[in-house]
Amino acid sequence: MQIVKSFTVDLTEVRGRGDVKCPRCGARISPDDKTEDTYAILEAIMEGENLEKIAIQCNKCKSQIHLTGFHILNSVQDGHTLSSY
Repeated sequence: MQIVKSFTVDLTEVRGRGDVKCPRCGARISPDDKTEDTYAILEAIMEGENLEKIAIQCNKCKSQIHLTGFHILNSVQDGHTLSSY
């Protein structure tokens, strides 16, 4: 039985278009990939009406990755600008 590793990736620290690498195996995880060949979305975790984090699983090594940093998007929706950060 394979042990499932869990990682957290803060999207506010990611440069570019939001692509990240799996912290365990290095598989490229892109938000543009709609096929779920590389990863599967496990759960969107909400805090009230705001997106708190998204839990995904790398299909290559089965690691669970918690994507955080959505508070910036929530703030923009609430009328704040990105220059506030």
